[in-house]
Amino acid sequence: MKRLFLIEFEKLRANRSSRILIGAYFILLTSIALIAAIKFDVGPIKFHLAEQGIFNFPYIWHFNAYIGAWFKIFLAVVIVSMTANEYSNKTIKQNLIDGLSKREFLHSKWVMIFSLAAISTLFIFVVSLILGLIYSNYNEFSIIIQDLEYLAAYFIKLMAFFGFCLFLGTAIKRSAFALGFLGIWQMFEGFSYGMLKWKSPEWLNAEDVYRFFPLNAMSNLVREPFSRLSAVRNLADQVGEQMTKNTDVQLLDMLIVSAWCYIFYALTYRLLKRRDL
Repeated sequence: MKRLFLIEFEKLRANRSSRILIGAYFILLTSIALIAAIKFDVGPIKFHLAEQGIFNFPYIWHFNAYIGAWFKIFLAVVIVSMTANEYSNKTIKQNLIDGLSKREFLHSKWVMIFSLAAISTLFIFVVSLILGLIYSNYNEFSIIIQDLEYLAAYFIKLMAFFGFCLFLGTAIKRSAFALGFLGIWQMFEGFSYGMLKWKSPEWLNAEDVYRFFPLNAMSNLVREPFSRLSAVRNLADQVGEQMTKNTDVQLLDMLIVSAWCYIFYALTYRLLKRRDL
């Protein structure tokens, strides 16, 4: 495992673009802290975003996991481009000549995926903990450790998304086309959901089917957190709306996304096994 990690680490270290993208990703994660500085003070109107409860424990775990997931595309570009470079630079063939099996080559990629997802999750944890200890109105240990399942969901979400990107990079072998296909697949899922809502029979629930689509399943892991804010709920009450949306992490969604992780691994290995490299 250590040997596979070192192989991928050397490839990342030697690639300047990947280093820049990874650095930009973590800088953007750190910039979540800048939200605390947003203030509006215009006459009698005073608004400080940090005072709206977004950095309160345990809500901060949900909020930062949701915001942090928007930046995952930076690491997705790294994974797709590094995979495509294996073919364009012939490094995959050299790895195989040097004694690495196709399974070990794939495992080295998944070690990289695991490492990036784990480091990102740990980074979100540290940033959230620091911001929460500074700004949260609730600092009891029992409250701090609530809702940590959002970080577990965030980790699984990254693993599945990066696994999908690895599969696309392996299948298409061109980073630009692979990323383009990722966007097309997102549109395909939305179009399919619309068709299901329109044409599906009464006995078939479009929401239940859509729940199993890969990108939507990943999105469902960490749902939007804003409806949990008291300010949003109070505004909804004033206009006669009820906030009934369930934003909890669902076990079924965790199982679906975990299954997609295995599917992406199996499909990628099948491609490598059958392909003449």
